[in-house]
Amino acid sequence: MSARPCSGKTGRNPATMWQSLAVLCVLASCASARNVPYFKPLSGEMVNYINKLNTTWKAGHNFPNADFGYVKRLCGTILGESKKILPVRYSFADKMNLPDNFDSREAWPNCPTIKEIRDQGSCGSCWAFGAVEAMSDRFCVHSNGKVNVEISAEDLLSCCGSECGMGCNGGYPAGAWNFWTEKGLVSGGLYDSHIGCRPYSIPPCEHHVNGSRPACKGEEGETPKCEKKCEPGYGQDYSKDKHLGSDSYNVPSSQEEIKAEIYKNGPVEGAFLVFEDFPTYKSGVYRHMTGEEIGGHAIKILGWGVEDGTPYWLCANSWNTDWGDKGMDKILRGENHCGIESEIVAGVPKN
Repeated sequence: MSARPCSGKTGRNPATMWQSLAVLCVLASCASARNVPYFKPLSGEMVNYINKLNTTWKAGHNFPNADFGYVKRLCGTILGESKKILPVRYSFADKMNLPDNFDSREAWPNCPTIKEIRDQGSCGSCWAFGAVEAMSDRFCVHSNGKVNVEISAEDLLSCCGSECGMGCNGGYPAGAWNFWTEKGLVSGGLYDSHIGCRPYSIPPCEHHVNGSRPACKGEEGETPKCEKKCEPGYGQDYSKDKHLGSDSYNVPSSQEEIKAEIYKNGPVEGAFLVFEDFPTYKSGVYRHMTGEEIGGHAIKILGWGVEDGTPYWLCANSWNTDWGDKGMDKILRGENHCGIESEIVAGVPKN
């Protein structure tokens, strides 16, 4: 299998990065695609092949009207950098009695952002979305429901420079959390929502054949400009709207430590190596079955459980609600599948 980033740029020594990804893939216990036929990504042949295997998940057509270049561009997370940026923090899972199943939406029902599915549009900003989604949730969790704020993906994407990567061309989740603790982020909701100081400015696209949104194309888009002002009519000064973290850190690569972190503090940001079969996910517990690597992708992890005997992480994606299981997916837990347990970052909001 050939290794390549979805954005085509790494911001690091290419040879070093590919070596890291190769090691990551081995450790992640991803299934090999060498012994299966090649299928065109997003094709009916790939969907049928996966479903005939009768594995732990079902495939379907999530992007029937999309150019595959668009899908590759969505995977904008540069893997293997988190431990170079943030320290490791332990939650002392051995001292906790953790349940077999946990869903943050049920644990904190008064926190509406936990239920929200965002859309990153035609931009490799998943690294920013996974971060601001979890940050938003944690403000609510740590305030016992008193603080409900949508942290702006636009502010993070546009104003965190090289520390975070290259904006729409890929970034580092750990850099995002570090920026939150050092500089803070303003509020901002979905595209055209007019919620918060800086709502997202990149429009969503149409995943299906018929719809009102523009078609999903793989065109390179510019990262929004860092405008340190709120949109007209918001009624708050940009500098006064900042929301900061008091601490940010890596979570140890242990499923028990990750579970303990979510159980104590709320959803976390995770990242994993994406293969061509993942965009076809519809339901069940995902494990890589076929296809080549297309890049790194960040998501929000909000819980865990077991489905038909298979353990999983419960994740919220940023590809709108018409992808996957209403915007959600489950990924195999406990085997560091595709690196999912080695790229967990989080933080604590400042009161």
